[in-house]
Amino acid sequence: MENKTVLIFTRNGMGEGPSDLQINLVKKFLQIIMENANFPAKMLFYTDGVKLACKGSEVIDLLKHFEEKGVEIVLCSTCLQRYELAHAVETGVVGSMADICEAIAKSEKVISL
Repeated sequence: MENKTVLIFTRNGMGEGPSDLQINLVKKFLQIIMENANFPAKMLFYTDGVKLACKGSEVIDLLKHFEEKGVEIVLCSTCLQRYELAHAVETGVVGSMADICEAIAKSEKVISL
């Protein structure tokens, strides 16, 4: 059965708290999903979340591995422009808010982190 779950990342990490804690949480979250091989269909990144897929992110290698496993990674072009990170994208495809809306509409489950 094809997984039609979409994960949405809107922060440069997970949860509230110090930035190092947020990064550690997202790293652990992604590692556990990878170990369990329970891959979502897509991962969508907007607002501060786009920073996770850009140069210098501590989770780049994990995200690249998800992409190799067939997970579609979509980054908000407006957010990348706002943070002046369009040149720093390391993984995924740059998409529009329309692409993000379409992915959400076609999913069976959306999890916002």
